[in-house]
Amino acid sequence: MREGPEDQPHVFPHGRRPGEMLFVTITMTVAVALLAALPWQTTWLPGKGLAAQPRFWPAVSLGGVVLFGLLNALTRLRVPRTPGRWQEAAVWLRSLEFIGWYMLYVLAIPVIGYLAATLAFCTGLALRTGYRGRAVWIAAAFGLLVVLVFKTGMNVKIPSGAIYDHAPEGLRYLLMRYF
Repeated sequence: MREGPEDQPHVFPHGRRPGEMLFVTITMTVAVALLAALPWQTTWLPGKGLAAQPRFWPAVSLGGVVLFGLLNALTRLRVPRTPGRWQEAAVWLRSLEFIGWYMLYVLAIPVIGYLAATLAFCTGLALRTGYRGRAVWIAAAFGLLVVLVFKTGMNVKIPSGAIYDHAPEGLRYLLMRYF
């Protein structure tokens, strides 16, 4: 049986996806702002070739973002728009909640310690995303494994929690050093 052209996936879809132009606009705006900030964020090194300059490769990559974003926008302007742009933007904004979770985790580490913060973060995210029962225990075990690998095994320097100061002397050293 022969497959017709309608059976093949579309490499170039006929309609714009919801939020596509919004995404291109935001991406190009951020890239142009970063390009404009390059002279203040980097320096020109005398005696170095163009490719060895600190601002060259960031400028090339950001220029590529602007160029290809502009080309995308120009080719998609003539295509009929699919409704739902602001619903798509709302999904993007809701995902920012998880940045807040991570910032709370980072702020909690110096207060309650890496072990407690990591266990709370992993189990809290598991509960927040809808997991219950055994999956929450798996998340807690994963958090414990992360602590054992990074802080205990690899001896990564992470600030100890202020709560560790209230532990007995011998236990305090173990908590500060390994957990």
